Amino acid sequence: MNRQVQSEIRQGFKEQLDYNELMNCMRCGFCLPTCPTYGQTDQYEAASPRGRIALMKGVVDGVIEPDEDVEKQLNLCLGCRACEPVCPSGVKYGHLLEEARDVIQQKKKHKMHAKVMMGLVFKQLFPHKDRIKRLHYFLRFYQKSGLQRIVQKSKLLHILPGNIAELERTIPPIASAGALNNRPAYLPAEGQAKKKVAFFSGCLMDTMFMETNDATMKLLQKAGCDIVIPSGQGCCGALHAHGGEKEMAKRLAKANIEAFESLDADYIVLNAGGCGALLVEYDHLLRDEEEWRERAKAFAGKVRDFSEILVELQFAERELSLPEQVITYQDSCHLRNVMGTASAPRTLLASIKGVQYREMEEADHCCGSAGVYNITEKEMSMQILDYKMEKVNKVRAQTIVTANPGCLLQMRLGIIREGAEERMRAVHLADLLLEAVNGQGVS
Repeated sequence: MNRQVQSEIRQGFKEQLDYNELMNCMRCGFCLPTCPTYGQTDQYEAASPRGRIALMKGVVDGVIEPDEDVEKQLNLCLGCRACEPVCPSGVKYGHLLEEARDVIQQKKKHKMHAKVMMGLVFKQLFPHKDRIKRLHYFLRFYQKSGLQRIVQKSKLLHILPGNIAELERTIPPIASAGALNNRPAYLPAEGQAKKKVAFFSGCLMDTMFMETNDATMKLLQKAGCDIVIPSGQGCCGALHAHGGEKEMAKRLAKANIEAFESLDADYIVLNAGGCGALLVEYDHLLRDEEEWRERAKAFAGKVRDFSEILVELQFAERELSLPEQVITYQDSCHLRNVMGTASAPRTLLASIKGVQYREMEEADHCCGSAGVYNITEKEMSMQILDYKMEKVNKVRAQTIVTANPGCLLQMRLGIIREGAEERMRAVHLADLLLEAVNGQGVS
C-alpha cells in the first residue's frame, strides 16, 4: 500500500469515522471476553474490539499508518457486535467498523481478481432479483441432473481456494422454478386477523431457503396475521454494508423503504437475523440524507423478527409436539446483539412437547459464518466453528436450531466436519416450529 493511498485512507477515516464514538471507548476491557477473534488469537489485543478501536483512532490521530496490518485486523473482525451489549459506554463499534471498511474499500487499489469477484457479488448479483433467480435455476439443475454427484465424486471443487468443497455440501434442496415463479403477494390469516404484517422475503431467503420463508409465513398465518409481500423489495444490503460497499447498501435500502412504506402494516417481519440487523439500522445508514432520514426511521421502527410476533400472539400456548430429541439453540449474532431478540426463540422452543431443550454454553458466541467470512477468512472461521461444535457436543444435541441462513449453513458445515450427519441436524427455527405444529419431524 503506497503512501498516497495511506494518506487518502487516513483522510477518509477523519471524514467518516465519528471521533466522539472513538473517544467513548474507556478501554475497560468488558468487550474482551465476548470477542471470538480475541479468544482465538491467544488474547491478542489488536484482535479485540478495544484494540481495533485503538487502531482506528491511531490512524485518525496520525500515529499509526493505515497499512496492511491495520486492514488485516479490521478484516479479521467477524462484525458479530457481541461487544456492544456489554459496553458500559454504549460504543457503536459496528458502525465504526463499517465506516472504516468502506473507506479502505473505496481507497485501496485492489488486485484484478479481487475487483472482479467483488464486482460480481456486490454489484452484478445481489442487487438484481432476476440474476438471483438464474443462480437458483442453475443450482436446481445442478442438484437434479446428477451433476452434483459427479462433481462431488471427482473432487473437482477441492482445487478451488478456501473451503468451497465443504460449503457446497451444505446447500439445501433447491425448489422448482415453478414454485419460485409463483410467490404470493398476499396471504390471509387463519381465523380472526389480529395483525397486518409486511413480510421481508429477502434474496437468498426467497430462493435457496424458499421453504423456510413459506414455513415462516404459514406460522404467521396460524398466529393470526394477514400478510402482504411487496414485489418491489430486494436484497437488504447487509453484505454490502459489512463489505465496504456503503453506497450500494444505501441504494438497496431506499428501494426497500419505497416498497414497504405505503402498506400501512403493523410490522415488517422477517426470519433472517443478518438481514434484520441492517433493516433496523436503515435510519443510521441514511442519517445524512434529509429526504430519507425520517422515512428510514419509520421503516426501521416496524422491523421485527418473526419469533417476536409469534410470542406476542401467544403462539407458544398452542399444542406443539415433536418426536423425542435433544435440541439446542445457536443465537444469530445480529439477531441477538443488534435486534435484541434472544428470549423469544427460546420461549417457542421450550413450548414444544416431546423434546428436551438444553442450553449450550456460549450459545451467543459467534459460529464463524458472518456473511462471506467463512470464505474470506477460512482459517479463523473454522477455528471458531470447531469451538462452537465442542459446545454442541457437550449437550449431546441431535438438533441444532438457529434463525439466520448463514448460521444454518455454518452449523451444517460443523456437522459435516464432525462426520455427524447420521446423528445430528441443523434446522431453521421456522422449519422446526412448523414440524411441531403438525407433530412431525425426525427423532
